[in-house]
Amino acid sequence: MASQYSPDRAYYYPRGTSVSARSFDAVVDRTLSRSVGYERQLKEFESKLSENFSNYRAVEGLLQEALTILKRNSERAKHAETRYVPRMEDQLTESEDILAELLDGLPKTRQHVKQIRQVYDSGRKKAQLLVADLEWLNLDWYDRWRKIIFTSSAPVSWRWKALMRLLFALFFVTFAWVAWIALKGAYRAHRHRLVWGERVLS
Repeated sequence: MASQYSPDRAYYYPRGTSVSARSFDAVVDRTLSRSVGYERQLKEFESKLSENFSNYRAVEGLLQEALTILKRNSERAKHAETRYVPRMEDQLTESEDILAELLDGLPKTRQHVKQIRQVYDSGRKKAQLLVADLEWLNLDWYDRWRKIIFTSSAPVSWRWKALMRLLFALFFVTFAWVAWIALKGAYRAHRHRLVWGERVLS
């Protein structure tokens, strides 16, 4: 609101004007200028108040939204507590019972596993023996004879091994004895310069 009086009126007056009138005009001008300043301050305060009020409304909206979310989460937590927690407790109790049963049956299970392992080992040994027998049967007579006499891995009884080795020893001794006699006769014939034919005829 603009003032109707100019500040110059407090200093420039027509001649003949009284001092009291000039003082009154100066007071009026100062009052009007102060009123204008107050009005400007009131408008600034009103603007700030409106801005703060809008901020307050925004903060209030955020608080209401947060409160709504908090209530919703609280209701969900209560619903989960009343619905899922008992079920989880029942499942936990059932799991504990099953675990206790498994612990009680663990020694029997170990015994069964031990028996199965023994049966498996026995079957594996039998299979190995069967494979060895099949390989032995696929060998020819010379290889069997050589393994029986010169090795200990032949799948035959010790009596058979002893008999074969005894026969081989007798055969070897006989062959060596015959060879020795033949060599000795040849040496004597060569020494006496005899011919085999004449020696035989004589």
